[in-house]
Amino acid sequence: MTVHLVGAGPGDPDLLTMRAVSLLARADVIVHDRLVDGRILASAAPWAEIVDVGKSPGSRRNNQAQINAILVDRGHRFDTVVRLKGGDPFVFGRGGEEAEELRAAGLDVEVVPGISSAVAAPAAAGIPVTMRGVASGVTIVTAHQDPFNDRHLDWHALAVAGTTLVVLMGAARARSIGERLIAGGMKGTTPVAIITSATCDDEHVVRTSLAALGTEPVRNPSTIVIGDVAARDVLRDAPELAAFVPLATQGVTP
Repeated sequence: MTVHLVGAGPGDPDLLTMRAVSLLARADVIVHDRLVDGRILASAAPWAEIVDVGKSPGSRRNNQAQINAILVDRGHRFDTVVRLKGGDPFVFGRGGEEAEELRAAGLDVEVVPGISSAVAAPAAAGIPVTMRGVASGVTIVTAHQDPFNDRHLDWHALAVAGTTLVVLMGAARARSIGERLIAGGMKGTTPVAIITSATCDDEHVVRTSLAALGTEPVRNPSTIVIGDVAARDVLRDAPELAAFVPLATQGVTP
């Protein structure tokens, strides 16, 4: 009896790993998150139990303790259980916590990595998060926690690090993120790209500046890229920020 922590990737079913496809086709139970594309679930075996444990912002339904209990219960009763998570299970997916709970309950655990939106979303938009002469590193953070709580993140350090900054789960706090980074020393003119529904049919990209970040609503799910590379589009006709216009929206065909 094994619980498989499987990364579903950024959205497009074609970006699933072969191992993920194989497990979905033979799983007895699939426990999935809210943002998992329905086309991915369509590849499940006809006998599989599909358990939706998606958490909506502000909802108390399906808290982590409840999800852990479901996984332990199904893990003891079925041979093959897939815990399907958007992106990668170990990149802000609470996969580590779930793995510890499952092991403590005497269950075997396998991790099947997925492509995180932290790199897939910028790539789909033509943004290399690292690029010679532009960015020699990338820092990935979550804004799901209170950005004003310095116990979690040192925003001054992030502002002066000189790396590309990728923010996940930051839509609702976009304005405060920009304010904290500017207060920490990052220039308000720093390029920003907001990639929404990355790799899906309704994907779109908004290019703006750090000072303008959050002045208009940011939809979920979005990946926010901050730094000089956010001005780039190496796949299309805008390799530089020469024609940069704040809050310019670009339609993107995956």
